[in-house]
Amino acid sequence: MSAIKFGLLGFGTIGTGVVRNFQRNAATIKKRLGSELELVKIADLDIETDRGVELKSGVLSADVEDVISNPDVDIVIELIGGYEPAKSFILKAIANGKHIVTANKALMAVHGQEIITAADQQGVSVLFEAAVGGGIPIISAIKENLCSNE
Repeated sequence: MSAIKFGLLGFGTIGTGVVRNFQRNAATIKKRLGSELELVKIADLDIETDRGVELKSGVLSADVEDVISNPDVDIVIELIGGYEPAKSFILKAIANGKHIVTANKALMAVHGQEIITAADQQGVSVLFEAAVGGGIPIISAIKENLCSNE
C-alpha cells in the first residue's frame, strides 16, 4: 500500500506535539495501518521559530495553499482553532478532495453541518472525535450504529 500523505494547518504547541508524536511513533503507526504516514507540508504564519522538531527541508511553509491545494496531500489536519480562517481553509481543502481531521470544538459546534455536508458532496471524510467528549469515539458510534434509531 502506498504512503498516506498528510499536511498540517498550524504549527504551534499542538501542531508541534502532533509532529513529535508522529515522529516518535512512526513505526507503530505503520504497523497498525499497514501503510506509512508521510508528513508532506506544514503551513504556519511563523516559520522562523525553532520548535525543537526536526523537519525535512521544504516541509514548513507560510502559505496555506501549500497544504490545502497540494496534490500530494491526502489528509489535512487543522490545528489553527477558532472559526476563521479555519472554516475557509477546511472548506477549500474539502473542495480540493482532501480528508479533514480537526479537534476544533468551536468550529464544529457552529459550522459542523456545513463542513460535513461539503465533505459528503466531495466524497471525503471529516474526523472530529477529539472535539467531542475528550476523544471518546461517540460520534462514529452515533453516526454508524444509531442512525436509524429515533
